[in-house]
Amino acid sequence: MPPTVYDPPTLESGTLRVIPLGGLGEIGRNMTVFESEGKLLIVDCGVLFPEEHQPGVDLILPDFEPIKGRLDDVVGLVLTHGHEDHIGAVPYLLKLKSDIPLIGSQLTLALVEAKLKEHRIKAYTLTVAEGETEQLGPFDLEFIAVNHSIPDALAVAIHTSGGTALATGDFKMDQLPLDGRLTDLRAFARLGERGVDLFLVDSTNADVPGFTPLERAIGPVLDQVIAKAPRRVIVASFSSHVHRVQQVIDAAAANGRRVAFLGRSMVRNMTIAADLGYLTVPDGVLIDYKKAKDLPDDRIVYMSTGSQGEPMAVLSRMANMDHAIEVGIGDTVILASSLIPGNENAVYRVIDGLTKLGANVVHKGNAKVHVSGHAAAGELLYCYNILQPRNVLPVHGEYRHLTANAKLAQATGIPPERTILAENGTVIDLKDGTAAVVGQLDLGFVYVDGSTVGEITDADLKDRRILGEEGFISVIVVVDSATGRIITGPEIHARGFAEHDNVFEAVKPKIAAALTEAAQSGVRDPHALSQVVRRTIGHWVNQSLRRRPMIVPLVIEA
Repeated sequence: MPPTVYDPPTLESGTLRVIPLGGLGEIGRNMTVFESEGKLLIVDCGVLFPEEHQPGVDLILPDFEPIKGRLDDVVGLVLTHGHEDHIGAVPYLLKLKSDIPLIGSQLTLALVEAKLKEHRIKAYTLTVAEGETEQLGPFDLEFIAVNHSIPDALAVAIHTSGGTALATGDFKMDQLPLDGRLTDLRAFARLGERGVDLFLVDSTNADVPGFTPLERAIGPVLDQVIAKAPRRVIVASFSSHVHRVQQVIDAAAANGRRVAFLGRSMVRNMTIAADLGYLTVPDGVLIDYKKAKDLPDDRIVYMSTGSQGEPMAVLSRMANMDHAIEVGIGDTVILASSLIPGNENAVYRVIDGLTKLGANVVHKGNAKVHVSGHAAAGELLYCYNILQPRNVLPVHGEYRHLTANAKLAQATGIPPERTILAENGTVIDLKDGTAAVVGQLDLGFVYVDGSTVGEITDADLKDRRILGEEGFISVIVVVDSATGRIITGPEIHARGFAEHDNVFEAVKPKIAAALTEAAQSGVRDPHALSQVVRRTIGHWVNQSLRRRPMIVPLVIEA
């Protein structure tokens, strides 16, 4: 049931307003707006990837409508890390106002700038690191190191006249991280002592008990799988998962194999990571994929995109035999990533397709080839006890994740009324240490479909689903404009039906009779007559063929 929409009151001085525009009730589209003293600060601006019931959609953006008229008030956009669900929508926001300052770590901004270059946008950027502070208008920002599945992730503490909010971004508490960069719990403790009024905390694994396994545990497994592989090895992962790519490179080098990157985003991101020193590549290990085919099959590892079953990504094209690399018997495919909710069917189709081609498919379900980048319940409990926040706003997760996170907060002594289960568009005001819901905005999905942004509606997607599932019928009738008498037709054509068009001969007399009756009643308007045709054939198709196709009637006056 959709939330009740109501406008918030005018924001008072000395109050911090928080409005999540994405990331609540979903895994993606992370974007939160903070308002204080007439100025806006945005934290993250990500995309959501479409599901099967959204055919033809490339990306889904946050709804920028609440801030479109106030872009001059935006003092900056803080990016917590470089994953698509946190940075993917930045180009679309900057197309509305290109000089919004971007604030983030070195790697995060490098990944964003490469993305913006493809959109021909030159951004204003400010590089920050853990332990640093910056002032943007009425917002005093403090940046804190957090550990995640991509290097250089940051949490941000936002100090304002209305109170202090801490946004974790995505994080976990790996105690032996590959890059030695721990989540800075000492900084969390110092913040806790000063007082955190609102804690916006990653909820993705809140319903997973215990602690997220160590990233280091993956390396030996990858090494064993690659060592035993008789032919080629293809590893699929997120194109920004630098740590996982590093482990694949290390395992390949240890087994005398070379590595070729596949997929434009993989090549781009790993080139950036290597240039900045976040990815260490031994001399002679990397090879261009076009030259890799000249190597013996047991001397190559392909590092590709497509771990989520994306139709146009490398792995899906391999499974569909639509890629230059033809997967066959003896090849090993490793899916080194978790399943994003909603992608399960697509991923399993890819696994089945690769298995049918003869590949040995290794994935999280049958080997320890991936660990999550998000804190599990045990780690979140530590955070609550260290910070002792006055109010909690679970973010980044589907509703079950947000609920589980709220229960963890309450288990540590935070009152239920101080634990806010919000939705996208919920307006929360923080003042004098108390956070309260004061409004609910009406937000929608903004679909990117090819070169169009925001033009496709839910009604269009419904039409696409009907076309794909039930077929299409067109009916053309020419009538006399004066008498309403049928001159030609009805002519019926169908697509997506197993039956031949002659099956519709039975309904043509019914359509003619309905139009004659309408004409005798004085109906002459072509649109009204079209609706008569639609109802008549729709009822017949439903009763006779048990189908509910898209029906496009066309009544022409002559």
